[in-house]
Order: sequence, then structure tokens, then C-alpha cells
Amino acid sequence: MLKTVRRNLVLLLITAAASTALAQKAPTTPTKPATQPGLPPHWASKPLRILVGFPPGSTPDQVARTIADPLARALGQQVIVENKVGKGGNVAAAEVVKATDDHTIGFLINGNMTIARMLDPSTPFDPEKDLQPLTLIGTAPMLLVAPAGAPGTSTAEFLLNARNGGDSWKYGSPGIGTVGHVGMELLRTKTNITPVHVPYPGNPQALAALADNKVQLALVPPGIAIPQVKAGKLRAIGMTSLARSPLGPDYPTLNEQGIRDFQLEVWVAAAAPNSMPQPIADKLAAQIAEIARMPDVRAQLLKGGWNAVGSTPQELAHRVRDDTALLGGVLLMRGIKVD
Repeated sequence: MLKTVRRNLVLLLITAAASTALAQKAPTTPTKPATQPGLPPHWASKPLRILVGFPPGSTPDQVARTIADPLARALGQQVIVENKVGKGGNVAAAEVVKATDDHTIGFLINGNMTIARMLDPSTPFDPEKDLQPLTLIGTAPMLLVAPAGAPGTSTAEFLLNARNGGDSWKYGSPGIGTVGHVGMELLRTKTNITPVHVPYPGNPQALAALADNKVQLALVPPGIAIPQVKAGKLRAIGMTSLARSPLGPDYPTLNEQGIRDFQLEVWVAAAAPNSMPQPIADKLAAQIAEIARMPDVRAQLLKGGWNAVGSTPQELAHRVRDDTALLGGVLLMRGIKVD
């Protein structure tokens, strides 16, 4: 009996020692900090909202959804993309401006961050004063496209038909004040064509109208236009870059086809309300810029029709000033304003 007790005691001690050794060797799961360095404590406990001023499937929406997942992983929190459609993206921009939760930013285009107030004095924000530039995410030239059966075998013949068509021709855009709108007005001055503007909620709707021949031409980012050109639904007329773009190297530029010095880009950038505390804005700017420059994200953006940038806030602010002068000059020259 005594031997049995001793044997059981020995076995118990051996088991306890083994369990202790295994517990010491077992890996521990690292606990993710409640927030990232540079952000307030527990900032990551609330979702970050990215507002986009155009419908799902539009190019700014595609950029936002490309960035959202890696941004969520980097910040250790949920990132939500919300589409706030209207007024050429200004509905989303206005909501960004008035946000006071320190968890709302916008992925905005040229027009929202430059000429919004110049175009419409009733716009409820001033881009220069109320929006805080974070980073320029991507840029792209525009592609002038027409219905697949558009007349003319060359760009010159196509434009001749457009001039002869006068105001019976129409062009589509994703809204008043967008690059698709202001760029077409600039093209009108260089080619003497006079198509009438028809605004749509976004580029997908403008392209659908183009494919149905409800409008006869449009300036559209190549990422969403080229697939429809390849599918035979649309005809490509020319790119708005001075030299051929890596986004569509097979497509000639308008410049090389006789429309000299015609250069125009659309871009998408991250911006925050001016009220956002600087440490938070700086952290988000650096994180989004770093993600935009990551090789896999860069490849995704290129596939979607964007040249990735990932700029500093200062570089974006400089680009905003340049585009305000360019696009604002077209507004003044053409007398464009919201009635």
C-alpha cells in the first residue's frame, strides 16, 4: 500500500514538472496594442470612415476599396468605405469638412479640392480653408471615348463630324465641375466643337449612356474606359497626356494627333477635415502614402487605371494650388458656373 502511494506521488510530481516545462515553452499570442504610435489611446476602437463622392464601381471608389483593407490591417481597426454621391463629389467633401469625430476622411478628386467654391459660391465649404491635404494617392490621364460606331476613320474626321454636329452632339461627365466636365470644355476651346454637357452621377453611368449613343463623347479615366474599348462597346479617340501613358501605351495621345499641348489629369487624394488634430492627420497621411507605394497595391492601382503616387501632404498641397489655377482658368474662360 505504501509503495503504491509513493509510486502515485512520484508520477504526480513528474506530471506536474512536465506540465510546467510545456507551459514555459508554449508560444504566447502577441497582444495588438490598443492604438498605433502617434494616435490617441484607444483610437482604433472606432471604425475609420472613408467617404467617396461617386457610386460603387467608379474609379475613386475602386481606389478607396484597394486602400481600405491594407489600411485596416496597418491600423488594427475597421475601415469602412461609404459612397456619398452627388454634386460631382462635393456631397462627400462637405460631409468630410463638417466631421468632428476624428475618424472621417475623404478620397476626393481634383474638383472637390480645387474649384468647388469657384464653380458654385453656395458650396458649403472652402477647399483651401476647410480640407486638410493628406496624400495624393494616384493620377491618370483621361481618355477621350465615343460610341463604337462613331463616324470618321481618324481623330481628325471624328472631330470634323463633331463640329458639323454642333449642339446636336452631347458629351457625358460624372458631374458639373469634375475633370471630365472641365476638361471637355477645355477641349471645346482647342477644337471648336460645341457638344452640350450632360452630367451623370458617376463615370459608370456616363459610359453606359455613351455605349447607348445617348451622348457622343466623354473624357473618362482609362481604367474604366479601356475594358469597354477592348470589348467593342466604345471607341478610343486619344489620351490627354503629352506622351503615351503606361496606363494605355497602345492608345495615341490627342497631342500627337494634332491637338497640341493638351494635357489633363484626374487624380484621387486623401483629405481630412481641417479640424482633425495634426498628430492623427500626420499618422493617416503617412500610413496611406506608404500603402499606396507598396508593390502589390501599386500593381492593383495600375491595373485599375492609376499611376500610384503616395505623396507628402505638402506635395499634395502644391498640386492643389496648380490645379486650382488650371481648372479655375477654364471656368473663367468658359464662363462655367452652377446656376
